[in-house]
Amino acid sequence: MVPRAVVNYPLAIAWIATALVAGAAFAQTREDPKNYPSRPIRVIVGNTAGAAQDIVARLVAQRLAETLGQQTVVDNRPGATGQIGMEITSKAVPDGYTLIVTTSAALVLNPLLTRVPYDPYKDFTPISLLVDSPQLLFATTAIPAKTVSELLDLARAKPGQLNCASPGFGGSNHMGCEMLKTMGKVNIVHVPYKGTSPAITDVLGGHAQFMFNSIPAVIGLIKSGKVRAIGHGGTKRSPALPDVPTIAETLPGFQVGTWYALVGPAGLPATIVARLNAEVKKMFDDPQFAQKIVELGQDPAPTTPAGLTAHMRNETARWAKVIKEAGLKPER
Repeated sequence: MVPRAVVNYPLAIAWIATALVAGAAFAQTREDPKNYPSRPIRVIVGNTAGAAQDIVARLVAQRLAETLGQQTVVDNRPGATGQIGMEITSKAVPDGYTLIVTTSAALVLNPLLTRVPYDPYKDFTPISLLVDSPQLLFATTAIPAKTVSELLDLARAKPGQLNCASPGFGGSNHMGCEMLKTMGKVNIVHVPYKGTSPAITDVLGGHAQFMFNSIPAVIGLIKSGKVRAIGHGGTKRSPALPDVPTIAETLPGFQVGTWYALVGPAGLPATIVARLNAEVKKMFDDPQFAQKIVELGQDPAPTTPAGLTAHMRNETARWAKVIKEAGLKPER
């Protein structure tokens, strides 16, 4: 007599369901590039709506929607200087339908300064650097300082009484505060907020006296006279605000900025990476698109995926030196 197989039907059904889900995920990660994209793409932004990062992300997402022929949905996930959005992306299925426009803070500064729930090199697939964005030092109109020298003089006259706001600990905005403190030899207080918008709001209200931020989020406030531009953190004056001197004109060697990059979760198929990288290059090769970026006070800077990785390593070395000079202790 041939033994009859004993079947645990509930277990078998569960196994089949699991296999089907796993098979679907596998199929998604192996999608034929000719069919990509076949559904909407989610573009995560680790900051609040209206922040400079968000403005650039929406421009990029809109152009991708036009050239790829699929809807792109911008998903704002602010908090922890971009770490929340990065963690979500790192755990997403690597099928090209979850991407993130992230920052130098999330990819370089946060891992140097605090414990993050991801590895910037192992948990993501680089696609392209997007823009370089020098930080702008601006202040509430409630204080009399109009120049870097006047702001430093005011800080020296009121040690420990001036607040430098930022969207959170460890971002380039925060690094601007620390560099101003060390290079200007002043006692100022760094005040971290949960995102760019609340930090700017408090500078507007005079609760914080000044902050560093990328130009797109504040250029309207500056031109309307609601806040005062003090100095530009780049190596040269910005075409968007040509009358604003660089901070380096007062403090030689001062340079602070952020940059934005497009990445996906680790394991993103090479064919999809190549397709997305080509689309990024195409949009920045368009003079009208590139001009929009310049008018926002930023510099177009698309790269190859390998170029983005090399840039990350160079920036890691540069900021590690700044952090050491500022005497910042990593939050572990």
